[in-house]
Amino acid sequence: MQYHIITIGCQMNKADSERVAAFLESRNYTYKKDWLGVDLVILTTCGIRQSAEDRVYGLVNQIRKNNPKAAVVITGCLAKREDVMRRLKGRVDLFMPINELPNIFALLKDCRQDGTLSSEEVRALSGEKYLTITPRYESDFSAFVPIGNGCNNFCSYCVVPYARGREVYRPATDIVNEVKALVKRGCKEITLIAQNVNSYKSARTDFPKLLSRLSAIEGQFWIRFSSSHPKDLSDELIKVISSSEKICNHLHVAVQSGDDEILEAMNRKYTAAHFVSLINKIRKAKPGIAITTDAIVGFPGETHKQFLKTAKLFRDLKFDMAYTARYSPRPGTVSWKMKDNVSREDKRTREETLTAILAKTGLAANKAYLKKEITVLAEGKNRKGNYYGKTSSFKTVIFQAPAEMRAEEVVGNFVQVKIKQVHDFGLEGEYVKKRN
Repeated sequence: MQYHIITIGCQMNKADSERVAAFLESRNYTYKKDWLGVDLVILTTCGIRQSAEDRVYGLVNQIRKNNPKAAVVITGCLAKREDVMRRLKGRVDLFMPINELPNIFALLKDCRQDGTLSSEEVRALSGEKYLTITPRYESDFSAFVPIGNGCNNFCSYCVVPYARGREVYRPATDIVNEVKALVKRGCKEITLIAQNVNSYKSARTDFPKLLSRLSAIEGQFWIRFSSSHPKDLSDELIKVISSSEKICNHLHVAVQSGDDEILEAMNRKYTAAHFVSLINKIRKAKPGIAITTDAIVGFPGETHKQFLKTAKLFRDLKFDMAYTARYSPRPGTVSWKMKDNVSREDKRTREETLTAILAKTGLAANKAYLKKEITVLAEGKNRKGNYYGKTSSFKTVIFQAPAEMRAEEVVGNFVQVKIKQVHDFGLEGEYVKKRN
């Protein structure tokens, strides 16, 4: 029996796919690099943007046309969307929320027999047991470690609470043991992931305490985490971030908008002033830390004046990077019922405005690295024969190494690189030495 997994979207989806792969292989399935001729195809889907959703429709059509006998399973953000189920009826065998993974074969068997499962049956089979599955890690040196699943925040534009359910967190001991095992096998970068890591709670261990326990593990490795919600990013967490060398010199915290009325409509539960104060506090505690963010332009009702507040916030806070998105209505969310009254052209213009600001602030931040020797975790080699990797501050670095060096001497290792050129969103340099 062969299987293939297609992952669309975020870090959590990638981590879920690794657990799906491990689970299937424990049941004697063999991975194949493409879906032609396999018995089972699983799509770990993302519904944050329409483009990601449209990709799923196209893939399902291709799979059904070229491998009609395969069982097709959709998990991830689209697994509970009734409109998606209607659109793909007869072409997808099972819509499976990821926490039902341990029961995939029972679910798949029942669905293939009569095409449906009752809601009572689905609830009876649901659980978070899938988080206990040891993944088939795609990388030998970088790993995503989920600390929980689900979200309680219900931002008005977001499908995640409906797709993944309410927050459920793993026991701290399980997380610590997974990280210890990864470090023992040589992993250099651990990324803790959840819809909101700041809400983590396991018995008496909250997220700052969890980070402290992980930082105490012996070995040479970096700790990253995502996503971090501004409303509950505590002083204690900032203290832990600033006190540990293993915790990366980078924080991603989504602002989404610089206007309080839009933030309230988004149900973000903080003000722009709170966000600014928070970033200033973080930078004071850990000078030089790279700050990245997310922003949505063209949210329903957003006026040009309100958008300008977001632009001003970008100029004032000088982000190292931001991931901007044009608002896309998602079925089932609160904002789906709002009038999407910002034109496509205005959304495009606003996105371009933020990108232009970022180009300036990103370049200014990167100039601080020029002629300096910095540590890079080498990730691979590009088509031009140059290596690439990330700094602790999440800067992408392209660098050259001596021709006589073998790729395995560089990739997956911490190396010292001297920066020769800086760009808006990246750095270039030369290999100096391997870090001991």
